[in-house]
Amino acid sequence: MRILHVIDRFDPATGGPPEAVRQLIRAAGARVEAVCLDNPQAEFLGGIGCPVHALDQSHLGQFAFSPRLGRWLDRNAGRFDGLVMHGLWSYPGLAVRRAARRAARPYGVFAHGALDPWFNRQYPRKRLKKQIYWPLQYAVLRDAAAVFFATGTERDLAKTSFQPNRWTSVVAPLGLVEEQDGALDPAGEVEAFYRAWPALRDRRFLLFLARLHEKKGCDLLVEAFARVAPLTPQLDLVLAGPDQAGLQAKLERRAAELGVAGRVHWPGMIGGAVKWGALRACEALVLPSHQENFGVSVVEALAAGRPVLVSRQVNLWPEIANDGVGLAEEDTLAGVERLLARWCAMPADERAAMAARARPCFEARFSLAKTIAVIETALAHR
Repeated sequence: MRILHVIDRFDPATGGPPEAVRQLIRAAGARVEAVCLDNPQAEFLGGIGCPVHALDQSHLGQFAFSPRLGRWLDRNAGRFDGLVMHGLWSYPGLAVRRAARRAARPYGVFAHGALDPWFNRQYPRKRLKKQIYWPLQYAVLRDAAAVFFATGTERDLAKTSFQPNRWTSVVAPLGLVEEQDGALDPAGEVEAFYRAWPALRDRRFLLFLARLHEKKGCDLLVEAFARVAPLTPQLDLVLAGPDQAGLQAKLERRAAELGVAGRVHWPGMIGGAVKWGALRACEALVLPSHQENFGVSVVEALAAGRPVLVSRQVNLWPEIANDGVGLAEEDTLAGVERLLARWCAMPADERAAMAARARPCFEARFSLAKTIAVIETALAHR
């Protein structure tokens, strides 16, 4: 099938959905195209792997109102066998629904965690705005051939956020297509990371790889690390990710107050060989999020053969626990401290055995070829 993927922005600094769409495109090959509201000259649009129609910035902030997108979809929707919208609560979803109906084409919607009830509890004012907008958003979901969720947990939680809630739910696990052309060997990737961060060459470290955002539990991680640090003086913490909300300065000050500033490292957003080198060199990935519908970095860590330490609000945690590739605790300070303490107390041979199971878990669970088949089947059966 020829599929059009629609996303507000491809900027990787905005979080996981842009990377998820990139991976789906790589898995599908030449059969797909994408349209977004980014600057056509943006560097991050390079190497996506399919034609990308960048229509430049939208209006009205996060609502992403764009008459250009509406007109483009009306002209082009008929060229495709189906459309897939990534994300909720914005104008592009309305435009996809309208264009698909006019062209008599099926469409699907990837929620990407946007219906998790955690957001309603955490941001009650935004919930009121969403409740007002819900009749429009609900129509997009109701009329879709499928609403795609990365896990069964995400699917079930979505039904508890707003009423009415009748739509066709389909679980379509996300995953990863590993780079082949021009990629460094694993040892070369590790060396690339150590060249970028030589202070870590002879240190053990845990890696946080995500946006520096309150949702990700960064503050809990710094606090919990300070509590276990005296017990493991050879262990450092690396927090790698974009700082969109100005949180890093606050976290750095707190690390200094807690006496661990010299053992907490801030590489910023990393990619390519440096990112894969960090994943391969770390002892484990740690992601203590308060809400995480999937967690692309978790899958990347498993692909690199690394265990993962997560909160039980990362929706992949049951699979992680069942496969013995990591540990999970609650998203509280006590829970994150227990998570780190359990890892530090684990004998070296048990940590090594957990790492050895990581790559087989990735290969068994996160095949995007299966996901592409799920998407195409859902759209074809409309």
